[in-house]
Amino acid sequence: MEWNNLHEVLRSLYDDMMPLAGDMAAVAKGLAGLGALFYVALKVWQALSRAEPIDVFPLLRPFALGLCIMFFPTIVLGTINAVLSPVVTGTHAILEDQVLDLNKLQQQKDQLEYEAMVRNPETAYMVSDEEFDKKLDELGWSPSDIGTMAGMYMDRTGYQIEKAIKDWFRNLLEILFQAAALVIDTIRTFFLIVLSILGPIAFAISVWDGFQSTLTQWLTRYISVYLWLPVSDLFSSMLARIQSLILERDIEMLTDPTYIPDTSNTVYIIFMIIGIIGYFTIPTVTGWVIQAGGAGNFTRNVNQTAMKTGNIAGAGAGSAAGNIGGKLMGK
Repeated sequence: MEWNNLHEVLRSLYDDMMPLAGDMAAVAKGLAGLGALFYVALKVWQALSRAEPIDVFPLLRPFALGLCIMFFPTIVLGTINAVLSPVVTGTHAILEDQVLDLNKLQQQKDQLEYEAMVRNPETAYMVSDEEFDKKLDELGWSPSDIGTMAGMYMDRTGYQIEKAIKDWFRNLLEILFQAAALVIDTIRTFFLIVLSILGPIAFAISVWDGFQSTLTQWLTRYISVYLWLPVSDLFSSMLARIQSLILERDIEMLTDPTYIPDTSNTVYIIFMIIGIIGYFTIPTVTGWVIQAGGAGNFTRNVNQTAMKTGNIAGAGAGSAAGNIGGKLMGK
């Protein structure tokens, strides 16, 4: 199963769990009705005790909340999701455009790197089977030719092993990058499901006098968590755009026949590490867009996890870069 399919599964899970919010409305209606009775009685008693006219407008608040509870999936969740869904669609379209350009540039760069190594007689036999066989045919069977032939096999094998290690480390970072995005999306879906199912209860509690802030806190937290996905898409779009600019510069340099390409992909690895760490800052960044409390412990744990992941990935990248640098210095 591809990563995109896993994200689609989470979207389907959210849609499948939404009917449970309607089931909680029955419990919430009783709680809200009792709260409305005490709320109206208290306001009327206060007005009578002070010999003041009864202000009817504030008394309509419990009835408005009661209507929201009765039709919670349609009025509340439907309205919020309808307003915020264009934001998600727009940011996802930006991400798809950037990723499409990045894939095209990456294919073009790989082809140019292959052609550049084939042009170089010292590296052509390591990447091309035809050049390797051609160079073997030019050699004889003298002791010096046999030694040269053995050296060619060793160089080719060493290049393939080094390339396999680099590809393995690159694939590992890509898996960690996708896993970080999936973790954020999974936690986002879990928070949204909990807030949606228990939303009627929050609305019912806000009917009670002294708990009016519960409604505001629920709205801010739901919107803040909902915006995790657009912020995640914007962050991924930024990384894809940066990599596109780097690839465009590499492609421009590879057009020079005398340029020797760097196949270590060090810059790519660095940005993958940045992406892994950056994904875990999305809850914090979203909190700057709309302030919502109550997720402090989660944000702190996420930041600690991000630091540990960054240390592990950074150690691996430093080790790989050091090995490559040592080989280059040795040559």
